[in-house]
Amino acid sequence: MAAVAVAAARGGLRGALLAQQHRWSSGSGADQLGELGKGAGKGGGGGGSIREAGGAFGKKQAAEEERYFREKEREQLSALRKHHEEEIHHHQKEIERLQKEIERHKHKIKQLKDD
Repeated sequence: MAAVAVAAARGGLRGALLAQQHRWSSGSGADQLGELGKGAGKGGGGGGSIREAGGAFGKKQAAEEERYFREKEREQLSALRKHHEEEIHHHQKEIERLQKEIERHKHKIKQLKDD
């Protein structure tokens, strides 16, 4: 998850998504799953007795797991979006504060010149 944070810092949400997608495609075990719900995968781990048995229950469990992880991913992306929106809002407020400070200093300089 730290890699996602670093990617998010470097390239925003798109960078984080690309980093996550890269991890999924490279060595994440997706190539070892075999066909979902068709019994034990190639990686040695069976995923439980229902999945090992295969058949309709195995397919149903695989579909439920996929749905669960898609929902988790959606929640994480939503949280990441919210975090970035809050960061943007914070930085905009900070910019406004600093601009007011700049104007205050400019006003002081003008007063010094007028004296």
